[in-house]
Amino acid sequence: MSHKTDIEIAREAHKRPIQEIGAKLGIGSDDLLPYGHDKAKISQSFIDSVQGRDNGKLILVTAINPTPAGEGKTTTTVGLGDGLNAIGKKAAVCIREASLGPNFGMKGGAAGGGYAQIIPMEEMNLHFTGDFHAITSAHNLLSAMIDNHIYWGNELEIDERRITWRRVMDMNDRALRDNVVGLGGVANGFARQTGFDITVASEVMAILCLADGLEDLQKRLGAMIVAYRRDRTPVYARDLKADGAMTVLLRDAMQPNLVQTLENNPALVHGGPFANIAHGCNSVIATKTALKCADYVVTEAGFGADLGAEKFMNIKCRKAGLAPAAVVVVATVRAMKMNGGVAKADLGSENVEAVQAGCPNLGRHIENLKSFGVPVVVAINHFVTDTEAEVQAVKDYVKTQGSEAILCQHWAKGSEGTKELATRVAEIADADMANFAPLYGDDMPLFEKIETIARRIYRADEVLADKKVRDQLREWEAAGYGELPVCMAKTQYSFSTDPNLRGAPIGHSVPIREVRLSAGAGFVVVICGEIMTMPGLPRNPAAENIRINEEGLVEGLF
Repeated sequence: MSHKTDIEIAREAHKRPIQEIGAKLGIGSDDLLPYGHDKAKISQSFIDSVQGRDNGKLILVTAINPTPAGEGKTTTTVGLGDGLNAIGKKAAVCIREASLGPNFGMKGGAAGGGYAQIIPMEEMNLHFTGDFHAITSAHNLLSAMIDNHIYWGNELEIDERRITWRRVMDMNDRALRDNVVGLGGVANGFARQTGFDITVASEVMAILCLADGLEDLQKRLGAMIVAYRRDRTPVYARDLKADGAMTVLLRDAMQPNLVQTLENNPALVHGGPFANIAHGCNSVIATKTALKCADYVVTEAGFGADLGAEKFMNIKCRKAGLAPAAVVVVATVRAMKMNGGVAKADLGSENVEAVQAGCPNLGRHIENLKSFGVPVVVAINHFVTDTEAEVQAVKDYVKTQGSEAILCQHWAKGSEGTKELATRVAEIADADMANFAPLYGDDMPLFEKIETIARRIYRADEVLADKKVRDQLREWEAAGYGELPVCMAKTQYSFSTDPNLRGAPIGHSVPIREVRLSAGAGFVVVICGEIMTMPGLPRNPAAENIRINEEGLVEGLF
């Protein structure tokens, strides 16, 4: 059993040149645009050339609601991908890129852990291939063009009080949530109130992750609503002639990034919307490309299944015409104990009763996922402190839910620890048991879509929304946006909007603070409870422990 840190394990990895990794997916070196020796973008011409092929099987990895005990969703995604390759299957992994905000805030990096990691870990968690910088630049170019248009006479008659387009940056910075811009007199334009969101919450990020090519990208960028006139008619990004230049800035960012796991298997890492405030899935173009090149594609959706998986099914699959063949729910004995009321400090000692008391959170997720018509397997991500009796308690509980739980030891053993899971998942995927359908139809009114998710996924009694919110939704329906799906922005820690309410609560209410129309991305964002689209840093941010050591290596990033 190794006690090396994730970053030490990643550094000792025997990386293969990225051309060799591309070759495993049939991508020639001419179709790879290398960024150094161990990362490359996949060319648009290659993506175009494989469109006639059949798709492989899509496997979604999701999880219970996250706890401070840690669930290991990305680790399991990577472990399952390696496990499938280890049993002789041709598999690829698709995950999202990491945002700098959480890296330097609470969470740390996002590339798996132990012996189930994607490398190069440091670059992936920092600037990688520059995609987030491109998204930030394109978004803020549009911001600058809006204020500039008003400064030069406001030909479009934009109502300065009704500009909905905020600015973004890829950092947790609470001081930027609400600001006044344009102070300092005539030369600096008109003073108005605005604010910043984190880059991953940008509609440009969502569009990059949902567009199927550059033409679609530009069309969607042009369709974004940035403001309203005094007569309440919308002003689009294309009205400001911003869509062309934004597409140019995003041209390279649209191409998926290829990297490798510790076991030298292919991984596509592209896009990075958070699942609590955005749709939480990697890009459609990466997923679809992987499905044309591999027989099995393992992808993850952010946070618990109440957020990431719900949006994967209702937004990503609906928009992209995809359907998962199987879903894996990641759970840990430690997290079950926390849901059962055990304090973090006491997680190390055996407590079968607490495991059983915490299992209903897992059961709720299993039941919710089955309602989409997909077969569900539970992966118990093993920790050294887990006892046999505790693991058995989870297995027994899952059986009562009409599903099965498989112990996975990928963190310590790599693919050797996930062969059983990989074998079972491949069997299920090959059996074509899925009968996938989204939770609601396109034609259901927007407020009813929100209620459907709140009742069927969160198990709430009611949705609380004032007249202003309901009127806004009706206006959008009248304007032709009624068929859009909804993207719930909600705390990840609970089925409810109260982050402290663990387990499987019922009888709660879902209060809606505001709704935002993402007309280009193609969904309505519904902001629930206290969730913020610009997070803050914690009292002791991870950044305090990140440095370059005497050997010139990064320390503290993970």
